[in-house]
Amino acid sequence: MTLNYGKNFWLLTFSMFFFMTSFNLILPELNDFITSLGGADKKGLVITLFTISAAISRPFSGKLTDTIGRKKVIYIGILFSVLISWSYPFSYSVLFFLGLRFLHGFSAGFTPTGSTALLTDIIPAEKRGRAMGLWGTFISLGFGVGQFSGSWIGIHFGMDALFMISGATSLLSGVFLIKVEETLPNPQKFDGSQLKVKWNDVLEPSVTPAAIVMFLTTVCTGMIFVLTPEISGFLNIENKGFFFGFYVVSTIFVRLFASSLSDKIGRRETMIIGVFLLCISMILLSRVNSYNSFILAAIVFGLATGVSSPTLFAWTADLSHISRRGVGAGTIFIALEVGIMIGSLSTIFTYDNTVQSLPNVFLLGIVMSLVALIYLIWHKLNRESAF
Repeated sequence: MTLNYGKNFWLLTFSMFFFMTSFNLILPELNDFITSLGGADKKGLVITLFTISAAISRPFSGKLTDTIGRKKVIYIGILFSVLISWSYPFSYSVLFFLGLRFLHGFSAGFTPTGSTALLTDIIPAEKRGRAMGLWGTFISLGFGVGQFSGSWIGIHFGMDALFMISGATSLLSGVFLIKVEETLPNPQKFDGSQLKVKWNDVLEPSVTPAAIVMFLTTVCTGMIFVLTPEISGFLNIENKGFFFGFYVVSTIFVRLFASSLSDKIGRRETMIIGVFLLCISMILLSRVNSYNSFILAAIVFGLATGVSSPTLFAWTADLSHISRRGVGAGTIFIALEVGIMIGSLSTIFTYDNTVQSLPNVFLLGIVMSLVALIYLIWHKLNRESAF
């Protein structure tokens, strides 16, 4: 595996690792935190509001990425992340806390959009699958390190310390970005007209196939964000990020050894493998009844995302027009956020805080992953795209 991707790639990769670690640090403990504020029946909104604001911001961040520059957009997201993380300790009501969750989503709406566009600029098409796999490995590490260590920090040092560390980690993400070179030719100065978004600034039609698959698969992710801390509680596992500890090991393993698979056999063929594994993981989660079955579900989910996530981003890069890479990245992230939002919001109606309700909750995940699998097979058989 070649590691010669240049300074920009590695600095951006480490920046994204710390950014992803930052907001994942607090996720495992937020269900308990909102419960302590008297909002036990609003757990699904913890993820839902975050993803709504992230989706709302995508058209703006996508357009700004293609006008004022990739780095400036990334910094806007980091600034939101730092300020909101350090504001959480002042949450003394459910309404104020949920307001902060909504504002926090703007960080995820800006930083990954700018980062993805910048990454697409610097990686040759023939190396995208492998590079996206390596980049995704660090993002997955951020997920896993954040979720697994966040619960431990919260238990031993308290929630205020956890929020402070989360903000400091975002700040560190910005430090790594300083030496990254801007890749947008002739970036413009910011003016208010750049915030006037037209429909063609919202969605990039060329990336529609990848966006459809992203939406269908991330419905499953939204449910997992809400429910895996709950399952840990049912199994008397103190660390609410337990699931993601095993997830990150398996997803890193498959990314390191199969990151170039889509460069060799094709994007859609690789996605079919990943989505099939996702369907299996949803079935396993619907039937979790022990420590070992929970670990198995985490491992299979890690394998699924390790195969499909970098392939989806490489497919998006293939399909995006060179002058609209920011909008293309924004489109794929809108699909991601809407999927997570639907998945997390669905738990409000299907989950009644009991283990007996889990099979019904994950039924939606099984259905959505099957629909994604059928769509990919249909697309492969009926579309001429080489990717």
